[in-house]
Amino acid sequence: MTFGEYVSSRGDELARAAGQHALVVATSILVATVIGVGIGVLTYRRPRLAALSVGTAGGFLTIPSFALLGLLIPFLGLGWKPTLVALVLYSLLPIVRNTIVGLRSVDPAVVEAGRGMGMSAARVMAKVQLPLAWPVVLAGIRVSTQMILGIAAIAAYVAGPGLGNQIFDGLARLGSVNSLNAALAGTLGVVVLALAFDLFYLVVRLLTTPRGLRA
Repeated sequence: MTFGEYVSSRGDELARAAGQHALVVATSILVATVIGVGIGVLTYRRPRLAALSVGTAGGFLTIPSFALLGLLIPFLGLGWKPTLVALVLYSLLPIVRNTIVGLRSVDPAVVEAGRGMGMSAARVMAKVQLPLAWPVVLAGIRVSTQMILGIAAIAAYVAGPGLGNQIFDGLARLGSVNSLNAALAGTLGVVVLALAFDLFYLVVRLLTTPRGLRA
């Protein structure tokens, strides 16, 4: 069976796996964005806390994915839960770092102007600082997404959702019928999803970034 015939015959299965892969990545990024931006907002004016936050988030990336997923099994079991937790932890560093960098790059005079207009600190953050820092923050979210798209495939190790199951199944049966097709279909599926997410972020950037801030 050729690769094209394999994809055609397993279209529904591959589409379902790709949908699960995209969903677990999107959910993880959403959670990581809430946590990461929150940490950045709380620490960007405190150098020591900011360094600690970035260092801690960077520490998660030093843990091999197989090891982290395996360590989560006794606490969270198999499937979606350990996958989500691991992907969120791996996503944090670019988001936290870029939030801090983005907020620090906002002109203090603009912040003072907002306060001079009677805006509260929270309102200045929401209406002035975060919108101005948004392009940098979005770049961090984009990097995190591209990074965990590949890591999500390894979650098949803990019976996680997504295209990793196709890849692992193919590699486990390497040499048998359709084993290479399965591994290749899963791998190319991840590449296609990466391109789709990248296009999505490009559209989001164009729609949410003021013209004066577009590079």
